[in-house]
Amino acid sequence: MPKKAKSAAPGREEQPVPCKQLKVEAAGGSSPLNFDSPSGFFESLISPIKTETFFKEFWEQKPLLIQRDDPVLAAYYQSLFKLSDLRSLCGRGMYYGRDINVCRCVHGKKKVLNKDGKVHFLQLRKDFDQKRATIQFHQPQRFKDELWRIQEKLECYFGSLVGSNVYITPAGAQGLPPHYDDVEVFILQLEGEKHWRLYHPTVPLAREYSVEAEDRIGRPAHEFTLKPGDLLYFPRGTIHQADTPPGLAHSTHVTISTYQNSSWGDFLLDNISGLVFDAAKEDMAFRAGIPRRLLLVETAAPARGRLSGLLRTLADRVEGSSQLLSSDMKKDFIVNRLPPYHMGDGAELSVPGGQLPRLDSLVRLKFKEHVVLMVRPDQDLSDETQEKMVYIYHSLKNRRETHMMGNEETEAHGLRFPLSHVDALKQIWNSPAISVKDLRLPTDAEKESLAVSLWTECLLQVVSYLS
Repeated sequence: MPKKAKSAAPGREEQPVPCKQLKVEAAGGSSPLNFDSPSGFFESLISPIKTETFFKEFWEQKPLLIQRDDPVLAAYYQSLFKLSDLRSLCGRGMYYGRDINVCRCVHGKKKVLNKDGKVHFLQLRKDFDQKRATIQFHQPQRFKDELWRIQEKLECYFGSLVGSNVYITPAGAQGLPPHYDDVEVFILQLEGEKHWRLYHPTVPLAREYSVEAEDRIGRPAHEFTLKPGDLLYFPRGTIHQADTPPGLAHSTHVTISTYQNSSWGDFLLDNISGLVFDAAKEDMAFRAGIPRRLLLVETAAPARGRLSGLLRTLADRVEGSSQLLSSDMKKDFIVNRLPPYHMGDGAELSVPGGQLPRLDSLVRLKFKEHVVLMVRPDQDLSDETQEKMVYIYHSLKNRRETHMMGNEETEAHGLRFPLSHVDALKQIWNSPAISVKDLRLPTDAEKESLAVSLWTECLLQVVSYLS
């Protein structure tokens, strides 16, 4: 789950929907999914459901089950992660808690069976076979290239962090008790079969994870079994539990999740400080002192009225503004997301390539899906003297190995320019290609310097030289 991203009659799920698969030649060989663009990828992921239908009828509203009888897609899903992959991964230095959890559901509660320190495959397999324990592998996109490729495309599509966990459960066993999550969930069934029960939410679009007692959740609203190649979506807050049917085969599925802390409430909290900062500079009403002893007594009606009036003023400023002074959400997303998917050593992400831009160059922005432009107060100055600057943050140098690992330190990568450069930067952002000499800056030297700075950061490419 990200850390600091089908309608049916009750008790039954709709009949399986035959899936028309989109076969596309993608980087690294043939794939049943379309990696040409973020929107094309998502459309192929939920095919045959149309994207417009998904967001109109299912997103944040109700579960969607897509059952497929497609051997090609089933084989592709299986290639994403297999039980047998654990042997080589354990050899790379996995640790209990950080990388792997071992658990069982016992009498409606989660029982953690982790050992201390490094995970040894033979012990892990022993717990799996003898204790019927579920193996939960955290953020496998750090090691599995195709999951990196999938989640990077989804981060571009949603504009939100996308995490994943793999769950491997023996036959006749269950790893987790009924619970709900604070993320939008996409389940891809990779190996074996998994029996799912979904219940109506007690907290729709929940903001936190919670275990629910089985005697409180009633009968399942939906119940079905996933097979390799099937996909299940459900909104945050959906209560769910899953078990592997008795038999010989284990089950492996990957949970891909997104939209943690991405609500309108979160966005409002993110923007409110910038709105107040600007308003206080221009409107004396925001600089006036609060009544004496207001902090010592219960807030009286006049104070509440004054506060609501100031909030209405902020709302009017939002209506009349062309941009919001975002403080953290954009930056946090870019700093913590996956770097662009690439094959080989990824030199194009760290070493400028092609020709150096000149005044007569036609240039275009590179890796646009991985770059944000923000107007923020200058972080190097005190509150009393802060002036606005233009910040450009990008994810080209982000470390895949720390993606979604929570307590791992991350570093911001990017550039900073004076506010006078904002129009020229927007020209580059909004044009498929633009001449350096046409940038809206006072001097040719500033135009060329801006282009070279972006090129040095691997964000600009010279398309051609003008004659």
